[in-house]
Parts: sequence; structure tokens; C-alpha cells
Amino acid sequence: MPRLLPAALAALAVLLAPQAARATGPVVIECGSLFDSRSGRMLGPHAITVLEGRIQAVTAGAAPPASGAERIDLGGHACMSGWTDLHVHLGSQSSPQSYAEGFRLDPVDYAFRAVGYAEKTLLAGFTTVRDLGGEVSPHLRDAINQGLVKGPRIFAAGKSIATTGGHADPSNGWNSMLSHLLGPPGPTEGVINSVEDARQAVRQRYKEGSDVIKITATGGVLSYARSGDAPQFTVEEIRSVVETAHDYGYRVAAHAHGEEGMRRAVEAGVTSIEHGTHMSDEVMAMMRERGTWYVPTIHAGRFVADKAREDGYFPEIVRPKAAAIGAKIQDTFARAYRAGVPIAFGTDMGVGPHGDNAREFIYMVEAGMPAAEALQAATIHAAEVLGVDDQGQVAPGMRADIIALAGDPLQDIQTVMDVRFVMKDGVVYKRPEAR
Repeated sequence: MPRLLPAALAALAVLLAPQAARATGPVVIECGSLFDSRSGRMLGPHAITVLEGRIQAVTAGAAPPASGAERIDLGGHACMSGWTDLHVHLGSQSSPQSYAEGFRLDPVDYAFRAVGYAEKTLLAGFTTVRDLGGEVSPHLRDAINQGLVKGPRIFAAGKSIATTGGHADPSNGWNSMLSHLLGPPGPTEGVINSVEDARQAVRQRYKEGSDVIKITATGGVLSYARSGDAPQFTVEEIRSVVETAHDYGYRVAAHAHGEEGMRRAVEAGVTSIEHGTHMSDEVMAMMRERGTWYVPTIHAGRFVADKAREDGYFPEIVRPKAAAIGAKIQDTFARAYRAGVPIAFGTDMGVGPHGDNAREFIYMVEAGMPAAEALQAATIHAAEVLGVDDQGQVAPGMRADIIALAGDPLQDIQTVMDVRFVMKDGVVYKRPEAR
């Protein structure tokens, strides 16, 4: 089935309008204020000069003279670097029909949906995402890079790596006849049961063009399986994933809800822990010591906890997990922040509705993180997690990923939901409406 996806996304290009063109000359953006993600401070009026997709200059006060430059007046707006969401799934979106659709829809259907989800994400201010699991995402990444469709810059994991019966085992919930016909999935499908399998699964992701590796170190909330937090890899298996990933220049993100699975993943050297619901003080201390990042995904936790109260939204095997695990993530985040665990921004969007990503900032601030640090989590800290040094800041030489809000989020975090301007790589995708 994944082999059909490139053709499906190519077909989309015929039906969709081309991207906006990058300006041929310099563009000067005049900002009413500018958030400095390095210091976490909101500065006064600044002018940003952009040329050929890069920031050329950042000047305090009035815009410098620039012959023939296009000028964009954002005098009543707060500018900042485009945000990064480190945990999304652009190929899907949760609904009461999600489980049945897995048997009914073709890859082309998911590809069409992903195009709309990608554009919503970009227009919400997220110029970069890390897509942690989904066969659509590497192809969607390529279509965006080729200018065929609109969307954020994607760091794609492709198929998540699981163990048999684990959170990303695609055969969970199959009946015996289907399981007999198709046979058990193996490393090619991202399901492992040994150190050797782990190496093969990573190499398969390399072959398929992934940018990052995702493992499901514990059970999960929405998989069709009983446990939401049991450990599902040995330390040796995770270490084999990490070491093989490093051979190819990959970083490893570990989905983990349970304490023991997190401990094994941190010990084995993963880059980030996703969700972290039952994170203990011991695990927090390990993460601080080793520099392991925490990507909390509070939005997903709150969303599934709310939906667990609705009859029929989740299968009955999933519903208790959603109620028990989802509600705890925001409290875990608050404890991890107080404990000094390195934190970066991620939502698990695709569980909740795409385009609503910025609501995570509001939940982070509710839990005790200052607004400036929440914004840093989605800019300069997210760039560290990705291992890139040319985004996350508004500074000369950086990618021209610039967004603008209607108000100052350091004074009112709710303004993150009102993104008025979006530029990615020097291309403008959203401008303030005339008022």
C-alpha cells in the first residue's frame, strides 16, 4: 500500500493551486514588536529584511532604506520565529470512525486529507513539524518541498517502530482470518522482536527516506490493545535502534507513558520522550542528567480525556485508557517543569484537530510555565531537538520563517490563537486582513 502514495500525491498536484511565489528582490517586514527567542524577551519595533528565503538583517526601530524592496507593514503586530510542533500525525485525525476507516480507506484517501491538514497547520503559525508516525508523511514532505502543495517543513518518521502487539503494531485488532491471510508483520513493517530486528527496522526507515526514528517504548492510549503503559522493548532493543539510527544521522523519539518504559528509553539514549504520563522523579533526574528532551503533548491528553466521556467515540478497550492516562499529562508537565527537565513543544495533533496546535501554549502556561519559555519551547528549543541551527530565531542567516500575532503573547497567551501573518522560507502564505 505505501507504494501507491507517491502516485496519489502526484495526482493531487494536478488538482491543487500552486504555492505562492517567493519575492525576487528584498522584502522588508516592519514589526510593531519582536519576540527574541534567545533571551525570551519581547523587544520594541524592528524591521526584518528577507532575501531569497533567508533573513539578511534585523534592525531596531524604523526600516532601513532598501531600493526596490517590497514592504510589509505589521506595525500593529508581534513578530517572532515560526513555531515548530515536534509531534504531529498529518496523515490522520481522530474521529469516532477512525478505527473502521483503517479497513475501508485507501492510501489515496489519507493523502487527500493530509494536504488539508498540512495547510491548516502552516496557517496556524507552525512552519516546521516533526511527523512521528505515518506512511503518508515522507511523501507529503516531498510534495511540499517541490512546491506542489502548501504546508510546513516536515521531519518525517515514516512508520513507527513497535514490538509484536505494541502500540504501533498495525495488526492489532485484526481477526484471526485476516491475521492468517496476511501473516505477522516484521521489521519491514516496523515490528521487531530482537536486537537484529531493530537494526533492520531502522535501515528500512532509511531506505524509505525517513528523517527521524520513532519507537513506541510503552503501550499507548489509542491502540487497540489493553495496556497503555507497559514497557514493550528491552533496553538492548532500544539501544540497537539508537545506535543504528546514529549511523544514519538520525535522532530517536520515544513514545512512552509508563515509568519503566521511559527509564529504559532514557538509559538507551533516545533524544526525546513523548507524552511521559507516569514520569517519576527518578526518570526526571535521569533526563536532566542526560539532556533527554520531554515533549509533553498536553493537548492530546486533554482531548482524549474529554472524548472518553462520550459514548461511542472510542472502542471500549480504548476508553478506560483515554480516561486514565489523558487527564494526567498536564500535571506531569507541571512537575517536570518544576524539576528542570528540558522541555520542547509538541501536541500529538492528529489526535486533536489539526490547526489547533497553538492551544498547547495555553495549557503549558496554565500548568505554570511562563509564556516566554513556552514560546522558546516551540522555537529555539525545538530546533535543538531537531539538530538544526538555521531556524527558531529571527536573526541574520536564519531561514525566513516569520509569523505575527495580533497581540503580545507575553501579556495574553490567548493571542497565540490569532496568527495574522505567516512566512516560510521567504514565501508569504498569510497576510493580515484589511480592517
